[in-house]
Amino acid sequence: MANSYFTEIQELPPDPLFGLKARYSKDTRTDKVDLGIGAYRDNNGKPWVLPAVQQAEAKLAKTPGYNHEYLGIAGYEPFVSSAAKIILNGDNKDVLERTVSVQTLSGTGSLHLAGLFLKKFYKGSNALYLSLPTWANHNQVFASIGFDVKSYPYWDNDTKSLDLNGFLNAIALAPPKSVFLLHACAHNPTGLDPTKEEWSKILEAMSKYDHLPLFDSAYQGFASGSLENDRFAIEAATSASSPIKSSPIIICQSFAKNCGMYGERVGALHIVLPKDLVDLKPAIKSQLNKIIRCEISNPPAYGAKVVALILEDKALYKQWTEDLQVMANRIKSMRVKLRDLLTNKYKTPGNWDHIVDQTGMFSFTGLNKDMVERLERNHGVYLVSSGRASVAGLNDSNVERVAQAIDEVVRFQSKL
Repeated sequence: MANSYFTEIQELPPDPLFGLKARYSKDTRTDKVDLGIGAYRDNNGKPWVLPAVQQAEAKLAKTPGYNHEYLGIAGYEPFVSSAAKIILNGDNKDVLERTVSVQTLSGTGSLHLAGLFLKKFYKGSNALYLSLPTWANHNQVFASIGFDVKSYPYWDNDTKSLDLNGFLNAIALAPPKSVFLLHACAHNPTGLDPTKEEWSKILEAMSKYDHLPLFDSAYQGFASGSLENDRFAIEAATSASSPIKSSPIIICQSFAKNCGMYGERVGALHIVLPKDLVDLKPAIKSQLNKIIRCEISNPPAYGAKVVALILEDKALYKQWTEDLQVMANRIKSMRVKLRDLLTNKYKTPGNWDHIVDQTGMFSFTGLNKDMVERLERNHGVYLVSSGRASVAGLNDSNVERVAQAIDEVVRFQSKL
C-alpha cells in the first residue's frame, strides 16, 4: 500500500548551476576558483555589501515606525514607483502613466508572474522565443507554465559575435504575435549585447511581424556602470518614436545584481501599455494581484524598503551610482587582464578579444565542454559546461592562474 503513492516520481539531476556550486564547495584544493554562480566578488574574492546598501539599512532601522508588517499584495509602493522610474526614465511621464507595476520575487519571480499573466490573457501565439543560448532558468520558467518554448539564433560561435541575420530571420518566420524574450543588457550567458543600430533593426522587425517584447533586465547599471546606458533598449522600445509603440511591452526587473541583494529577492514587473489600452490598467493590476495573492500572498518587505531608500534619497542614490561604477570597472579590468594574459603572455591559440568586447558579469569564453571539465578536474577552476565564466570571480590573486589553466586546456585539446 505504501508504494502506491507517487509511483511515477523520478529523481531529477541537480540543477546544473547549483550542482556546480556543490562540487566547488566539496573541493579541498586551496587554490580553487569559482567562476560559476553569478554573484559579484571584490578583489579579495569576498561578497561585497554595497556601501549604499549598508547606509540604507542603518537608516531604515532608525526610521520612526519601522516595522515588519505585511505589505499590500502589489508590494511596497515607494519601491514599485521608484523602480519604474529607474527602468523607464522618470522624466518620461507619458510612459509612466501608461505603466502597470507590481513588486515581485526578484527577476525570476517577475518572469514567472509575467508568464502566468500572458498564458491566461494574451490572445497571441503560444510560442515564446528565447535566445540561443540563454539563461537556463528561462526555459524552465516558461515551459513549466505551458508555453511552446522555441529559440532564435543569437551567438555565432565562429565569429564570437551576434548572429543578427539569424535573429532577424527568426523574428520574420515566427508565428504572428509570438513572445520574444529580450535581454535588456549584459546578455546572460554570452555578455554580448546588440549595438544601438542593431537594436533598432530588432525592434523594427518585432513591429513588422507583430510580436510581443518581453524584456529581462537583471543588470541595469551593473553592466556599464551607467543606469542610463543600460536601459537604452527599453527606452528605445517605449519611446514615442518606437516602432513597437502600438504593442504592450513587458519588463522584468531585478535588483539582485545591481544592489548586491541576491538573497533578498527584490524585483518588479512593469507592463507598459499602448495609449489605446490605458483604460485596462485597473483590470490588469487586479489580475496581477490575484496571481500574486494565490502564489505568495504578498511580497517580502525588507529588501524593497532598502532599495526604495536608495532610489529616493539623493545621497544614497549618489553613493549607489558610485558603487555601480566600482563593480562595473573592476569587472572590466579583469576582462582586460585575462585577455592580455592569454594573448600576450601565454600566446594561447585563438583570438581572445571577445572577452573584452562582451559586457556585464559573464563571458562566453568559447571553451567547449571537454575543456571545461578538464579545467575543473585538473585545475580546480569551475565554469558552467557551456563555457560561461563569471568574470566577477576573477581577481588580482587568481586571474593569472586561471589564464594558465585556460592555456593548458586549449593546448591539450589542440593535440587531440
